[in-house]
Amino acid sequence: MTTTTTTTPLDLADVQGGILNPRPSPYVGTYLLLRIDDRRDGREMLRRLAERIAPAATWSADSGSWFNVALSHRGLAALGVPAESLATFPPEFRAGMAARAGVLGDVGVQSPEHWEWPLGTADVHVALAVIAKDAERLDVLLEEARAAYGRLPGVRLIWRQDCYALPTEREAFGFRDGISHPAVEGSGIPGSNPQERPLEAGEFVTGYVDETGDRAPVPQPEALGRNGTYVVFRKLHQDVAGFRRYLRDHSASAEDEERLAAKLVGRWRSGAPLVLAPERDDPALGADPTRNNDYLYRREDERGLRCPVGSHVRRMNPRDAVVTGEVRLHRMIRRGTSYGPPLPDGVLEDDGAERGLCFVFIGAHIARQFEFVQAQWVGDGRAFGAPEERDPLVGSHDGPGVFTIPARPIRRRLTDLPQFVSTRGGEYCFAPSLTALRWLADLEG
Repeated sequence: MTTTTTTTPLDLADVQGGILNPRPSPYVGTYLLLRIDDRRDGREMLRRLAERIAPAATWSADSGSWFNVALSHRGLAALGVPAESLATFPPEFRAGMAARAGVLGDVGVQSPEHWEWPLGTADVHVALAVIAKDAERLDVLLEEARAAYGRLPGVRLIWRQDCYALPTEREAFGFRDGISHPAVEGSGIPGSNPQERPLEAGEFVTGYVDETGDRAPVPQPEALGRNGTYVVFRKLHQDVAGFRRYLRDHSASAEDEERLAAKLVGRWRSGAPLVLAPERDDPALGADPTRNNDYLYRREDERGLRCPVGSHVRRMNPRDAVVTGEVRLHRMIRRGTSYGPPLPDGVLEDDGAERGLCFVFIGAHIARQFEFVQAQWVGDGRAFGAPEERDPLVGSHDGPGVFTIPARPIRRRLTDLPQFVSTRGGEYCFAPSLTALRWLADLEG
């Protein structure tokens, strides 16, 4: 792993705004998927959208709104990108998420044949994220988006998902979300953990030195590939009622329910980490961005007596505590946005509504970032010394899952974890630079 800083300045004037920057809170948004039936219309849509996308150099959460656009491998082909250029993209991106289902643990009832249409199909070409601080501004932005594609007969809107982040910043299970993110060298955006030094820009943007000391691969030509990033989108259904019933059935009191929930996740619902608040919730700590990520595991909780080694947040970001591997090679920017109506407090039976999380990964290496974490840290416990266990919250279980809570004098071992989170589908996309969007719009033929 390199310990040098980035030698080439990060060209924030060419990176799409909102890619590296954390989103404000609260906000509302809409994800749109489009299919390109005529490449000329597709190019014209990108030309119009490029005019509305602010660069990272001038982007500000205070602006209250933004667009981001990304394309699947089939989308690039539909625009007429030459085959020799398409071949320079990494194989996992070219294959698409559905073809990688076995690697990701999307099997059985979660396999692509059960996904929500059109997720995972050849029809998904363009993904457009429209985000705003309030519903009124979102409506304005959606009208602007429709102006970019609505009168182009060769571009068709095929899917829409409305989403939101509550003022409480809590997701469907009731936990505060989106409070942990890495610092990116050269971005000027601080990370959430003061004990983690910034990661090289090439971990998140193509064309720069990454944590291996090499330059992140750039799809060719450079006008297309440089200053871009990969975006993994997944729609995840959350069984909130089932989660609540499980806590109730395995606890002696309401206090025990909260403690068990925190052990499964690794944080209290307020966001306070178990490492720093092992006995009871500390809402003030959870709400303090200067403290709620200021810790490591090996030094403060190596055996997991505070935060179980197999808990959700410890798997997603092991910090210094994995048995094997280099954590910095697998860090990623993660965005989670809720969809569907919240299940009212205290309700233990499912109401039939679809609710869950629109998960977004951002990074320059799909295979060794997203796919590695999904397969090795979420879907396998060997890196944490628990080979039989998977992530207790989002792991895919063939049967009842297993989860161990270290304790003295006797550990607690749960052997009947149900499936709390199920995949509804997703896709691998590439978010081009502003230069690349113009390059794509100017393609001929």
